Amino acid sequence: MKQTVDTRGLSCPQPVLLAMQAMRGTGSGAIEVLVDNEASRENVARAAQSQGWSVAVTEMAGGECRLDLAK
Repeated sequence: MKQTVDTRGLSCPQPVLLAMQAMRGTGSGAIEVLVDNEASRENVARAAQSQGWSVAVTEMAGGECRLDLAK
């Protein structure tokens, strides 16, 4: 089952911290991170990639994005 981390409405660094916490807790597998701004999207993606996770970004309505992290 994919874990979902909803960081919409939060400003940096909270989205990155929540995503990193999920990555540490999961170790490997799949995590879905929801963000609502460009800075969070880029920062979460960068943090995930630095930890060896692959990142796929899906644009959603209203400027929101879903980042699918996999390891």
